[in-house]
Amino acid sequence: MKLEMICTGEEVLSGQIVDTNAAWFANTMMEMGVEVQHRVTVGDRLEDLVHVFQERSKYADVILVNGGLGPTSDDLSSEAMAKALSEPLIENVEWREHMEAWFSKRSHPMTQSNLKQAFLPQSAVMVDNPVGTACGFRVKLNRAWLFFTPGVPFELKQMVQEQFIPFIRQEFSLKDKTALTKLLTIGHGESLLADKLETIDLPDGLTMGYRSSMPHIEIKLFARGQHAIDKLPSITEQVRSRLGQALVAENRASIAEEIHARLNGSGLSLSIAESCTGGMIASQLISFPGSSSYLHQGLVTYSNESKVKVLGVPAQVLDDHGAVSIETVAQMAKGARELLDSDYALATSGVAGPEGGTEQKPVGTVAIALATRDGVKSQIVQLPRRSRDLVRSLSSAIALDMLRRELLGEEVVVDYASFSRSA
Repeated sequence: MKLEMICTGEEVLSGQIVDTNAAWFANTMMEMGVEVQHRVTVGDRLEDLVHVFQERSKYADVILVNGGLGPTSDDLSSEAMAKALSEPLIENVEWREHMEAWFSKRSHPMTQSNLKQAFLPQSAVMVDNPVGTACGFRVKLNRAWLFFTPGVPFELKQMVQEQFIPFIRQEFSLKDKTALTKLLTIGHGESLLADKLETIDLPDGLTMGYRSSMPHIEIKLFARGQHAIDKLPSITEQVRSRLGQALVAENRASIAEEIHARLNGSGLSLSIAESCTGGMIASQLISFPGSSSYLHQGLVTYSNESKVKVLGVPAQVLDDHGAVSIETVAQMAKGARELLDSDYALATSGVAGPEGGTEQKPVGTVAIALATRDGVKSQIVQLPRRSRDLVRSLSSAIALDMLRRELLGEEVVVDYASFSRSA
């Protein structure tokens, strides 16, 4: 099966918004063992839409079309598809009645423009949208089924899971068993990881891929067919062994998700004091439901005054060593932990850039500390020639990795291949 995607919208084409829908869809299909082989982004122009529908339908077996199903004048997907098919738009009475009930239930008036969403190409098969007012539909043109979905992310995701995937499974007999293992790393570049892993002899049906999403690089082991699935555990163990301390999680999207899984329901507690990371560590953990069971507090103590008055860092420590120092960050972590008697506390203080560095502490210098009931462990990492956002995200990942290692009873401060440190 040859799968393609057409993304619509001027705001996507011009870069005003990032097309997260396309990334999510491609990743979701890849985890099923189906690769998106071609993707096109087209603006809100009728003739351009007609052309791309007609052209790509000659090459693909199925095309997911995302966007352009709303009530406004620049939502042109249905009209363009009807024109590509040389057939009229016909009101779908079932969907009009659905919309009337939808608006009535919410005590909202249904505007005249909303009626547009009930008009589909004459040969279209309606696809239910259980969470919105824009129905999807599918049509056959040339060799391809074109499957239309709204651009609203949560509507797209639900329709793909509930409507699109069952459709292609049935239409294209996707019967091969598949299995996927994802291994998450930090602190090692993609080329270095490839050098470690490329000599592993992969059996037929098992492939290895890399996905860089800083601060992580993810290794995906995909097995298709029972023979490859049977071999997956042994290959995974070989990869684990070669990755060593670069490996920070399995089948997790981030190290924050790994920390959340280990702390949630554990009875342990965590406080966080952040300077250069500016709340990023706390924000990553709070994105998971249940984080209130372990996260006592997240403090952004950006100024020296807040470090002294909120965390109890001695002013003399700041005077003698500066804000970006092992001595200061250790006091920050100690103070954060003691405020609510948390089991653990993390602290960061650094020069994220692009300005503010000195010869002694250049941009990318970050001090990180972990406080426990038994003491404090600290380090300074050097992250030169990286953007402000990347310095912050790498620092957050290293801090969380220190906590992960502590929870596992491992050495907390370790060397990473991609940057230097001092402890």
